[in-house]
Amino acid sequence: MIISCAFTKLSAQHTYQIDNKAQLNAYQDSLISLSEETFASKDDTERLEKNALFIKKFISALKTNGSFNYGFDSLKRVSIIKSPDNTFRIITWFLLNNDGTYRYYGTIQMGTTNGSLKLFPLTDNTNYTDANALTSNKNWFGTRYYEMIPVLVNGKPPYYILLGWKGNNLKTTKKVIEVLSFEKGEPIFGKNIFETKKNEALKNRVVFEYSKHNAMTLKVDNKVNMIVFDHLAPYDPKMVGNYEYYGSDLSFDGYRLTWGKLSLVEDIELKNDPSPNDDFYGKPVKASTIITKSIH
Repeated sequence: MIISCAFTKLSAQHTYQIDNKAQLNAYQDSLISLSEETFASKDDTERLEKNALFIKKFISALKTNGSFNYGFDSLKRVSIIKSPDNTFRIITWFLLNNDGTYRYYGTIQMGTTNGSLKLFPLTDNTNYTDANALTSNKNWFGTRYYEMIPVLVNGKPPYYILLGWKGNNLKTTKKVIEVLSFEKGEPIFGKNIFETKKNEALKNRVVFEYSKHNAMTLKVDNKVNMIVFDHLAPYDPKMVGNYEYYGSDLSFDGYRLTWGKLSLVEDIELKNDPSPNDDFYGKPVKASTIITKSIH
């Protein structure tokens, strides 16, 4: 059976003192400058060069003993979410290209017993990966994650549901429900647990696509104990499948965890409370804050 039959709070396994806080503060100051220079770049080539410097400096910072417990909270353009069991954290960010497309970057930093560095770099392979494929960190379906839900089933190793924003192009935006698990110590993205419609095969992840001009709610609602989201529909029935014309029809659907599967529940009675995250993830370049919490 599923522990608590719901999303599960996991106990911390690794705790370390931050012995090099002054050094990490200095690294963070440098990273802030590099991050802002990267986003201010007007040319794609210059932006990539600045981002490469940012990555190099970030890796140096992460090599600092005890970095796993340093939040880098002032890096507003980078999302850092730590698992509630303290075994890893996932770090993600994006670059906006001049043609309106996006490129995603990130890494998984593992918690180690001695505080040493163990990373799984994430390589964005969006353009060459089936959106429903199981992937590794080497062919990642690039996304900027903002929420994590740990799930424990039958005493097996936990898996982690990730909610993320995925800028797409000049016409549409995407949001993603992803699953991260670890098999033989290696990260695997995707899991065959998502119901969509009755009698359809289970999916490994869920990807929503909608008009660039709209925002979409995708969050955990503890009142109903579900992942809830706007039901997307075209403004005109003739535009079915043309996602630049899709937006919320003011109804809500959700996913409920049932025996290790996420079962689709349609037409949920739900009030759409205003959320700062709706605007933030609709217009990411204007971001002033970052989601780094975990939901239990």
